Amino acid sequence: MTGSIAALPAAAPQASAGPATLDIRNLSLTYKTSTREVLAIRNLSLSVQAGEFVSIVGPSGCGKSSLLKIVYGLVAASTGSVTMSGTPVTGPRRDIGMVFQAPVLLPWRTILENVLLPADVLKLDRDAMRTRAHDLLEMVGLKGFEHVYPDELSGGMQQRAGIVRALIHDPKLLLMDEPFAALDALTREQMALELQRIWMSSGKTVLFVTHSISEAVLLSDRIVLMSARPGTLLAEYETPRERPRSFDDLSSPRMAELSKAIRRGLNEASTRHDAR
Repeated sequence: MTGSIAALPAAAPQASAGPATLDIRNLSLTYKTSTREVLAIRNLSLSVQAGEFVSIVGPSGCGKSSLLKIVYGLVAASTGSVTMSGTPVTGPRRDIGMVFQAPVLLPWRTILENVLLPADVLKLDRDAMRTRAHDLLEMVGLKGFEHVYPDELSGGMQQRAGIVRALIHDPKLLLMDEPFAALDALTREQMALELQRIWMSSGKTVLFVTHSISEAVLLSDRIVLMSARPGTLLAEYETPRERPRSFDDLSSPRMAELSKAIRRGLNEASTRHDAR
C-alpha cells in the first residue's frame, strides 16, 4: 500500500482562495439530561478552507462528535452558526458526507448496493452513480468485491466501503468521526495511509476527529485542540505541507516536536474541566 502512495504527486491539494468551505461561528450546544442541563460546547469558532484536511483532537467527552453532528445537520446548535460556502447548515445536505466510527453497512445489501444507498436516497441518476461507485471502489482497492456482503469483508475493507459511500454523491466536505477507532493497530495505520491517498486523489475538504496524535500529524494540514467540556477551541497547530507522508516521517525532529507540543496541549486541555 505504501508503494502506491509513493507513486502519487508530492504536492497536496492546497486551500483555495476565497470564502471558506466551512465556517463555524460562536457555536454553543446545551443538552438536557433527566436532572440538569449540560453545556457541551461553548463559543467555538473554526474555519476550514476548500481542500484543507483539518483534524480535531481533545479529551474524551469534549464535544468533538457533537460538533460533527451539528456540521452534518443532524443536531441543531443552541447558539451560533454553521455555514457551507456562505449558506447556513440547517439540516442534512448533499454537499456534506459523513464517515462514522463503524461502517454501519446494511448486512442484506452487497457492497455495491451499500455504496449506492445515498444515491438512492437522494434520487440521483442510477447509471451514473453505478459507474462512479465502481471507480471509487477501485480507487480504495475494493475492485472485485462489489457483489459480496459486508460480513465477508475485514473491518478495514468495510470501513473503505464506508468511505466510498460517503463520497458517492461527490460532497464538498467529508466529516470523519474516529473512523479507524475499532481497527487493530496495523490495520489502522494502513487505513490512515489509504485515507491520505484518497484525499490527495480527490481533493476533498476533510474535518477529521481522532484521539491519535500520530494519526492527526500524519494526515493533517492543521490540527485544532479542544478543551475538556464544555469544548472550545484552545490552540491550532500547522503541519508541514510536504506529501505524501509515512509513519516513519513522524520521527523527524520537526514532526516529533509537533507531536510533543500537541501532547502537552492535550494534557493541559484535560485539566480544564467545567463541571456544570
